[in-house]
Amino acid sequence: MKQQVTKRLPAKKSTSEIPLHQCSVIATLKLFATKWKPCIICYLSKRSMRYNELYRIIPNISRKMLSEHLKELENDALIVRCQCDRKNQRVEYSLSEKGVSLLPLLEHLQDWGLTNIKNVLSIQEMVAITLS
Repeated sequence: MKQQVTKRLPAKKSTSEIPLHQCSVIATLKLFATKWKPCIICYLSKRSMRYNELYRIIPNISRKMLSEHLKELENDALIVRCQCDRKNQRVEYSLSEKGVSLLPLLEHLQDWGLTNIKNVLSIQEMVAITLS
């Protein structure tokens, strides 16, 4: 018996005038939902850190990606870059108030992951392993 091919009806595109960047969920995710930004935020939630400290403890991140993400997080006012001396030789990063306000959201994501995904670690376990 030969299979009969049916025509598909074209899908209707949304004609909404609301741009996606105005969606609060999408806008929030764009601030921190990359591969590395949650890691940076979690480590900085424990203490201020220098660039090389972050580079050493975040596994598999390249220097370029770390620099880009730190600049983006600073531009989005999630972290603060503090120059500790006049010659710019000592720079530390820490969470801003806005960055600290993201921590409960990351904890909710962590809780969901621990409940629904097998063989994952909590933020505290990840930080303890890499900072020890």
